[in-house]
Amino acid sequence: MPPILIATRGSALARAQSGMVLAECRAKFPGLSFDLVIIKTTGDKLQNARLAEAAGAADPRTAPPPQLPRALFTKELEDALLEGRADLAVHSLKDLPTDLPGGLRLAGVAGMRADVRDVLIYRVDNGLAPRMRLPDFPPGLTVATGSARRLTQLLASRPDFRAIPIRGNVPTRLRKLTEQPEMDATILAAAGLERLDIRVSPTGLLRGGGVPHDLAACVLEPELMLPCVGQGAIGLEIRDKDARLAEICRRLDHYQTSQCVAAERSFLRAMGGGCQTPIGAYACVAGRRIYMRAVAHLTQNVRRAEARAPLPDAVALGEKVAAQLLGEAP
Repeated sequence: MPPILIATRGSALARAQSGMVLAECRAKFPGLSFDLVIIKTTGDKLQNARLAEAAGAADPRTAPPPQLPRALFTKELEDALLEGRADLAVHSLKDLPTDLPGGLRLAGVAGMRADVRDVLIYRVDNGLAPRMRLPDFPPGLTVATGSARRLTQLLASRPDFRAIPIRGNVPTRLRKLTEQPEMDATILAAAGLERLDIRVSPTGLLRGGGVPHDLAACVLEPELMLPCVGQGAIGLEIRDKDARLAEICRRLDHYQTSQCVAAERSFLRAMGGGCQTPIGAYACVAGRRIYMRAVAHLTQNVRRAEARAPLPDAVALGEKVAAQLLGEAP
């Protein structure tokens, strides 16, 4: 029997995540053979494109940096599924659009969700020291981010900060932070750092293989910065009628995490499905209920909403929170 082919992007983070899924597949299905298929996506090819610089003249407070469409990081993997060149695609779930191509479906979430928080990474120089909190930073800190969600929430707490655009994977952004003196800090997902074996030490410094020296980290709690929909979760996408892969994904799936991201993705779909409007959402489980918070930057106003529901009602919960933000419900 030919091996089951697992499609993944080629970045270090994508390889780390797909490696986790591959190891779990081999452990739970010792009688089957699995191999990775590395596929370069359009989004990977555009990581070094000067899209951000093209918009550099705009004021980031009124015109957030342009967002690469999410499908740019998934389309080639999905094409491989549809054409039979792969059987299972592994995604950072935050990159997977809510509307999938016909013939494909999200079949599960691999394991428990990682840390959903964002982390402000900064150079320890010019008066900046390890273990600083957000209120401790001096006025005028220059933070590089390509995320409208992160930018609007950061400036809501620290309107005195200055924002500039940045693109690239985790190692590239860390390198840019150390090499470009006009940049004081950047914001990355804690989950991505952890999966690359990069940790915040007890001293507040960033440590890990290949991490530049003298970088420190300030963890941004969800109360301050709600994460992207699906942040920290690994999605498993398959062909809609592939019963064998559906059963494999069912065995890999973590039910509570699946319900949380189902609520968040339902919310995103109800908000319009795209990332042009800066939004954040986070659902978590407490007992047999699911609790969700969301934020959206609509016109000139930042609106927030929250709600609870029984665990099986995750999709309806996401729709309810979106309706609150859109003014369609109390």
